Amino acid sequence: METLQNLPFIKELDKKIEADTGLLQVLLGPRQVGKTTSVLDYFERCHSGKFHYTSADSVLHASPAWIQDHWDTARRSRKILIIDEIQKCENWSEVIKSLWDSAKKAKQLFPCVLLGSSSLSIQRGLTESLTGRFQLTHAHHWNAAESKDGYGMGFEDFLKYGGYPGSYQFVGSEDWRQYVAVSILSTVIEKDILQYHSVRSPALFKQAYEIIAAYPAMEISYTKLLGQLQSKGNVELVKHYLALYQGAFLIRVLDKFSASTIRVKASSPKIVPLAPCLYYLTHLDEYSSEERGRVFEALVGAQLVRTGEELYYWREGNDEVDYVVKRGRALWAIEVKSGRRKRGGGLDAFKARYPAAKGVFITPQDYAEFEADPMGFLASGR
Repeated sequence: METLQNLPFIKELDKKIEADTGLLQVLLGPRQVGKTTSVLDYFERCHSGKFHYTSADSVLHASPAWIQDHWDTARRSRKILIIDEIQKCENWSEVIKSLWDSAKKAKQLFPCVLLGSSSLSIQRGLTESLTGRFQLTHAHHWNAAESKDGYGMGFEDFLKYGGYPGSYQFVGSEDWRQYVAVSILSTVIEKDILQYHSVRSPALFKQAYEIIAAYPAMEISYTKLLGQLQSKGNVELVKHYLALYQGAFLIRVLDKFSASTIRVKASSPKIVPLAPCLYYLTHLDEYSSEERGRVFEALVGAQLVRTGEELYYWREGNDEVDYVVKRGRALWAIEVKSGRRKRGGGLDAFKARYPAAKGVFITPQDYAEFEADPMGFLASGR
């Protein structure tokens, strides 16, 4: 499929492979967005017969010896090594570190690509063991343009079903709900979170997701979230839950923008689902104007997440700005014209407090232009 060739993470990975820096290539992203399919398609097209692929999903126990065997096979055959679901391998980061360091010392480095679908598990290994030895590439949920190009999905359908291309074949049937709920969401929770992270009550943890998913692009206090859980926990419990769901690429938690770091960390979070279907799964009905507006606002937020820039929201009293993007000293205050009722004056109030900020409006009419180049769109000051 031509769309696979044009996915941003494949283009980025191609540049890094061709640069041949000797560094490990790490690809992180959600389940069921085509990481493995796209990577294998790329290597078949561009490096046919020159790579060795294996997955930790294919064995009951991916031990250090299992990693060593595949490393040695790729090294002897002078092929690119690709290890999928690396987070499932026992002590993977220390093993890879030892193998990479030995290969570098012997001047026998060769390309190695590691794929994973659990950010928290992998990031810990990267920062604790592999500092200075890797380059990171992010895969994302499919956006509207990718879904249209690959599957002919219209924008209104994307606002309901968008994000996971494997589910698109089931749109319009009961099978869609079953596929997203079981094959994707339950798998993520069971395999990418609960298998690797300690949670006192799995049932409470799952209930927390159902509550979180119902607040797309909405600011909600930790105390209010805690109050809806059937538990006597504390705010730190809610923060822990949110961090785990963010680490599994289901949501992004935004802090309120402030020049004070202390105020940022003390703020109520704004929840951005990273795929529209995650909210629709809780809804399964036609959107009201208010709901559609929330989903569109969340969609803009998810696309801003893809930029990798610092992302916040802002509110002071009755004044609010949907998103704030920070790149170095540059600031953009973004108002999403989504159709839902809002109090006016937020951009003016923000710019009065931060005069260097640029105000930007994003509407459904210019969304396609924004999605194609988010930072270029912001820089143009529309």
